[in-house]
Amino acid sequence: MAGRVQDKVAVVMGGGQTPGATIGNGRATSMLLAREGAKVLVVDRDLASAQDTVDAIRGEGGTAEAVAADVREEADVRAAIEAATAHFGRLDLLHNNVGASLAIGDAPATDLSVEAWDRIFQINVRGMWLACKWAIPVMRAQGGGSIINISSAAASHAYPWVGYKTSKMAVVGLTEQLAGQYAGDLIRVNTILPGLMNTPMAIESRVAAGTPREQVVAERDARIPLGKRMGSAWDVAYAALFLHSDEARFITGISLRIDGGMQIAH
Repeated sequence: MAGRVQDKVAVVMGGGQTPGATIGNGRATSMLLAREGAKVLVVDRDLASAQDTVDAIRGEGGTAEAVAADVREEADVRAAIEAATAHFGRLDLLHNNVGASLAIGDAPATDLSVEAWDRIFQINVRGMWLACKWAIPVMRAQGGGSIINISSAAASHAYPWVGYKTSKMAVVGLTEQLAGQYAGDLIRVNTILPGLMNTPMAIESRVAAGTPREQVVAERDARIPLGKRMGSAWDVAYAALFLHSDEARFITGISLRIDGGMQIAH
């Protein structure tokens, strides 16, 4: 049977991952899209990490290529989009899975430096816009496409660090603007807002700072209404698969929370 995104070409920005005990959102989404028939260009600032994702896809019989890019650099982003058409002849799906916070200096509003604020917005917002800037003309010429921008449940929750929250709110605005502007071109643009996830990016920095892994996981699990357990990268990946598939052909401009009920319980 054909997969749900059979023969589509996908670019996953941030398709590598932070090393760790679990799988990250970008890698899981790349692998799932490939399992469902897509040809995947895995883009990451760390080429080795992108290649690890590609190796996992190829190990399952899928088709993928790896490209290095820094989303802060327009030339890198443009080259990544052009690599998709060079390798696979078209571009159907753009998945923007980029974001950073504490690792690049995020802090409460009164403690955050101007330099850290700018870094956060360069990566979390400008990087997504740049990918859309170069992907949309390709999709328009083909007659349509699907874009997903990964925001965060932090956008609508109380959150201690101002850079991440405000930048992820901006991602929602970017998504809605593009969805409205390019609907006539049959380009769908949606956002996913993951909640507390058991991913390396979420867990490993806390473990490295000295908190036992079991404690980090238990404290985060306890905050989730649905089953008292964090989600995984696969929960995000399956939501992305649906939104990228033709099953969601009448859906654009939405913000889909994947948070185990946190929004309604707080």
